[in-house]
Amino acid sequence: MKIGIVGAGISGLATAWALTKVGHQVSLFEQGPIPNPPAASGDQHRIIRRGYGSLDGYARTISDGFAAWDRLWDDLGAEHYRKTGVLCLSQFPGDEADYYTQGYERTGTPYSRFTPDEAAERYPFLDPDNLHYVTYADDGGVLFCERIARDMLAWLRRSGTAIHEHEVVTGIDTASGLIRTTQREASFDQVVVTAGAWTTELFPSLADSLTSYRTAVVYLTPPPRYAEAWAEAPAFLSVGADDIDGYILPPVDGTGLKFGAGRNKRQAPAGADQVPDEAEGIMIRDYFGKPFRDLDQYSVDRVRSCAYTFTSDLHFFGRRMGKAWVISACSGHGYKFGAAVGEHVARAVESGDETALLTWLEARD
Repeated sequence: MKIGIVGAGISGLATAWALTKVGHQVSLFEQGPIPNPPAASGDQHRIIRRGYGSLDGYARTISDGFAAWDRLWDDLGAEHYRKTGVLCLSQFPGDEADYYTQGYERTGTPYSRFTPDEAAERYPFLDPDNLHYVTYADDGGVLFCERIARDMLAWLRRSGTAIHEHEVVTGIDTASGLIRTTQREASFDQVVVTAGAWTTELFPSLADSLTSYRTAVVYLTPPPRYAEAWAEAPAFLSVGADDIDGYILPPVDGTGLKFGAGRNKRQAPAGADQVPDEAEGIMIRDYFGKPFRDLDQYSVDRVRSCAYTFTSDLHFFGRRMGKAWVISACSGHGYKFGAAVGEHVARAVESGDETALLTWLEARD
């Protein structure tokens, strides 16, 4: 089949990879460069983990995610993943980290539990006086997004995929499979839309299901006395409390120390307010407060904004509209499933089985 893919974030790249592997003629359209900095799939690194709190379906499905990444590494000839393990910091009973611990228990996910003093001995940047307990799950770590995009793009080009960077899609005729861009019109047997936060600009009718948010992350330099400990630290899935939704990625393999907080996101059109400033970075840093020693001594290196799409219940979204498949592996936890999303979308495009795709995407408990 002749297949057009709109959006070259991880879902679009992975769908192109999976369809190209089985012999389809694929054209990939991206409004900016690949990777596109303001998109959710940009940036240096993302976390992959087995903890999902109450979303037990995704905790079980992530095994499929890990296996799909392994198949991608085989094709790329490189593994862009560092297994660091994953920490959760509980500050008080019933907080967000406690919620993740309960999920580990329900799904049988192995983890270790440390007292505050044990955790601070292992990770000296932690303040035991502001911790209830800490968990460590061995299976998980860091995916290197920029490197993945670079190598996937090179693989696609070598494999004959037509790549159209810096080409804005202005419309899609779902009945005919026609894609209109700023440079051309092209007809396809099937169209896959993986446009992230820009999806509702192409399909305003989906605004009831998908909401775009703008957020930012901050890269920090810790005080020299903590630098070595951070370089060997796990990824942080939760820093506890109930109002932060905070995560941290350690500075491994040439990346920076990244802090991000769901508390910082706000509803906004895709691409809005893309230039954050140091003050926003300091604000994000200071959200993390209590569990960390001397946090006010961490200096801001840079602040990066990006656009995300969320559903109301945090499950992924998919809908078939004529010849188009609109896919959003969204809600802040889609990247880690990227390779698997591409494989499942490719199977659905070939088979026409929308039900099987939606069942997997939504991962209802």
